[in-house]
Amino acid sequence: MGNHEHLWIGAVLTFFLMLFFSPRSSPSFFSLPGWQLTGGLLGAGYVVILTMATPVIGIAMTMIGILAGQVAKSLAIDHYGLFGSPRRKIDPRRAMALMLIMAALLLVALG
Repeated sequence: MGNHEHLWIGAVLTFFLMLFFSPRSSPSFFSLPGWQLTGGLLGAGYVVILTMATPVIGIAMTMIGILAGQVAKSLAIDHYGLFGSPRRKIDPRRAMALMLIMAALLLVALG
């Protein structure tokens, strides 16, 4: 059997285990607000994109790209005080850290 068959067997098995053995007090999939499902959808898209992109661009580019994205997102969250976090301005040292990560990404891409 190939990978796809194993994936489907695992998915079906997990579905039936959750259907029959999950706690009844847990919320139903259909009773959840739509915005709560975006994490799962974005996560699935993230995994699919990484699975397709990594063989093309390589592990080093993938990992540095992930790090650059996470640092940039974290700086934006801190700067604007999103999600209830305290506001923390982007100072030159933090901006330089992001620029160095971006430079590493560029060097790996060109090298």
